[in-house]
Amino acid sequence: MNLVFKFGTKDIEFTVKYSNRKTLAIEVEPSGKVNVVAPMGVSQEEIIKKVRSKAAWIVQKQYEVKNINVNKINREAVNGESYLYLGRNYTLQLIDDKTIKKIQVKLFRGKFIVTTPTKDEVKIKEALEQWYREKALQKICDRVKYYRPFFNKEPKAIKVKEQKKRWASCTSKDELLFNWRCVMAPAYILDYIVVHEMCHMYHKDHSKEFWNMVSDVMPDYEGRKEWLRYNGIKLDL
Repeated sequence: MNLVFKFGTKDIEFTVKYSNRKTLAIEVEPSGKVNVVAPMGVSQEEIIKKVRSKAAWIVQKQYEVKNINVNKINREAVNGESYLYLGRNYTLQLIDDKTIKKIQVKLFRGKFIVTTPTKDEVKIKEALEQWYREKALQKICDRVKYYRPFFNKEPKAIKVKEQKKRWASCTSKDELLFNWRCVMAPAYILDYIVVHEMCHMYHKDHSKEFWNMVSDVMPDYEGRKEWLRYNGIKLDL
């Protein structure tokens, strides 16, 4: 269902889905599209009233996602190219080895060492991505475990996925989904992303209560939040 209301001279259109949740949740996608999840039985008039009360926040969020830098940094799979891991650049070193069948990737003495039987750049990048995915899941699980004492509930699942335009998300079932590129960001930024999504297990929106909870766990979160705002999803292979 699509609904719309006027905020000043701007029409704010949004889609509505109903669920068994108790409160109304508003999400602004990276494209600027507005999605609302409402409790069963709530009237259209009540939904519009509640969404209208968040109109200023919605407009600001749409402005932010419109201006976020989502440009890829296209790296080549060649000797000497640099690749990010936890905020640091590491030089790529390719080693030809026709005796192996599968490309091997490891971080060793400040370098990404890729031992490969092929020079196919697509296959080398696929191997690098798989390495990032494995490291991302490992690091994220470690950080969730670290911050677990701050929360009296735990995620139903932790998954690493392909998410081109967002760092992470929390589902209605409290599953935490992370962009595998998170592990390219500095460690203190990764921590913020983890805490942010863990707080979404309690508050599905970005209400005052949500930010108060983030602040209780991570008092200096605002500086980390700004890093994400200005860098956007521009980390890539």
